[in-house]
Amino acid sequence: MPGEEKKYTAEDIKILKGLEAVRKRPGMYIGSTGKRGLQHLVYEVVDNSVDEALAGYCTDIKVRLRKDGYVEVVDNGRGIPVDIHPEVGKSALEVVMTTLHAGGKFSKESYKISGGLHGVGVSVVNALSEHLVVEVYRDGKVYRQEYSRGEPLTPVEVVGETDKRGTKVIFKPDPTIFSTTEFDPDDIKMRLRELAFLNPGLTIEFEDEIRGDRSVFKYEGGLTQFVQYLNKGRKALHDVIHITGMHGDIKVDVAFQYTDGYSETIYAYANNIKTVDGGTHVTAFKTTLTRMMNDYAKKQGILKKNESFAGEDVREGLTAVISVLLKNPEFEGQTKSKLGNEEALEAVSKVLREKLRDYFDANISVLKRILSKIQNAMKAREAARKAKEMIRRKNVLESTSLPGKLADCTSTDLEKSELFIVEGDSAGGSAKQARDREFQAILPIRGKILNVEKASFERLLKNEQINDIIIAIGTGIGDDFDIGKLRYGKVIIMTDADIDGAHIRTLLLTLFYRYMRQLIEEGHVYIAMPPLYKVSVGKSEHYLYSDEELQEFLSNLNGKKYTIQRYKGLGEMNPEQLWETTMDPEKRKIIKVEIEDAEEADRLFEILMGNDVSNRRRFIENNALNVTNLDI
Repeated sequence: MPGEEKKYTAEDIKILKGLEAVRKRPGMYIGSTGKRGLQHLVYEVVDNSVDEALAGYCTDIKVRLRKDGYVEVVDNGRGIPVDIHPEVGKSALEVVMTTLHAGGKFSKESYKISGGLHGVGVSVVNALSEHLVVEVYRDGKVYRQEYSRGEPLTPVEVVGETDKRGTKVIFKPDPTIFSTTEFDPDDIKMRLRELAFLNPGLTIEFEDEIRGDRSVFKYEGGLTQFVQYLNKGRKALHDVIHITGMHGDIKVDVAFQYTDGYSETIYAYANNIKTVDGGTHVTAFKTTLTRMMNDYAKKQGILKKNESFAGEDVREGLTAVISVLLKNPEFEGQTKSKLGNEEALEAVSKVLREKLRDYFDANISVLKRILSKIQNAMKAREAARKAKEMIRRKNVLESTSLPGKLADCTSTDLEKSELFIVEGDSAGGSAKQARDREFQAILPIRGKILNVEKASFERLLKNEQINDIIIAIGTGIGDDFDIGKLRYGKVIIMTDADIDGAHIRTLLLTLFYRYMRQLIEEGHVYIAMPPLYKVSVGKSEHYLYSDEELQEFLSNLNGKKYTIQRYKGLGEMNPEQLWETTMDPEKRKIIKVEIEDAEEADRLFEILMGNDVSNRRRFIENNALNVTNLDI
């Protein structure tokens, strides 16, 4: 380990308050008692191990999902202190595990830089676990304590000798707290991979005993490899540019690369915590890059004195990862989604400006390639602006005249009103007859709409079907998007339950994700679930929505005669059946579209809808057998 090891003892553990509230209001501490909250338990324990790595004492972390429902996290850090805490007369291990806001993060000497949820971490995991065991390896001994729902079942005991050091936490979530206790291994893998990218040289091993899957993540190249991973399947214009440096006590780590695509992808972290709403470090990156590109373009005669690139020009096709490590991060909001430290703005600006100038001075050809890309983006923006003005003059984007195909509803109440975007004229006709005219509007679309992942904004604006969708929804798109002009509380995609229907659904979701993302973020986009089968038994009819439902239903008929109808498309249903199965709010099944991980959503849209056919084929071959439902 580098340097002299700092003593880490009971005196370093600061106690702020007790643990009573956690089980009463778990959502306050982990966000929810659903899947996200469950996953959060794993990340809280792992974050403690990563903090040991940041402090320079941990090189290996192992995470295992066991068949018996337990999660096991082991690291080779210093091990949680076990000596007696001077304030309470108990082992520091028990204090950390059973007291809210007790941890080394509150002592500036123990952890100069730390993620973790304000020291809440492992005690909350303990409180919300049916059973938890912690083992500490330090000073040649193995220390152990066992708990149930936050209460110690045993004292801290020496149970053996060892030459290892570190901490092992084994826990089983409490089924009386969580609506599900089934972990999502793919989500865990994504977070562990992300942490390995952010901490070069740290080895993180993940084992899923249930699926028989094992992965090891270690990236000596850090953010360079992170950007390469994000841009897999995209055509890069140059090698990844990786900038690192210190300003005061703040470490700045930035990597970026331009592709020939149109979308902008920026991920930002502060002390390993993903700041999804950005903050001062992101503002500094965007502002500094835009200013530098404008300065270089003017020096090279690409821009006239009165011309300038807009920020969106500079970021078109850009993929960037920004990571800062700082002593006292100030996060806005309970979820730590935005960094507020002004010193981070200064640090990123200064380091980026100095190091990037050196890089471009030594790599003029890369600079010219980037400036050419930005110049083309500016020209496309100007062309799109003219196209939008032309459309406005024709009263399209801001017109009060709605598309002729739209059968509108009478209600203007967002809580009630629904827009069904329906595949095909025949299904659209059935839907128009089936609907409740008071609150349900129908917009039929014919065939597959434009793939916006491959098309320029100018081309998108000239597409009639997309224009119909934009006008019907009412919000506008891109920079013109205004959620306040939304005409329907629910936008429901209704397509056939086949391959073509799935493709059309994905094309629509790509449009919403790339140009109207707030619709998804605020929970307005849904997917209708039409039935796959109708089973008639005597005079009764039963609708079933999957092969599994059909098999279960048939197995319970006990020799009764029945007939099965397999629906190939929405158009095969008469209006009454369509209402009863797919449109009636009392009986229908619809799925709300949510963005669980923006980084993975970006990557999936690029793979599924981008230009790289071989990458898409590989993804489909690897995942076809696993896909039962696609959550974005």
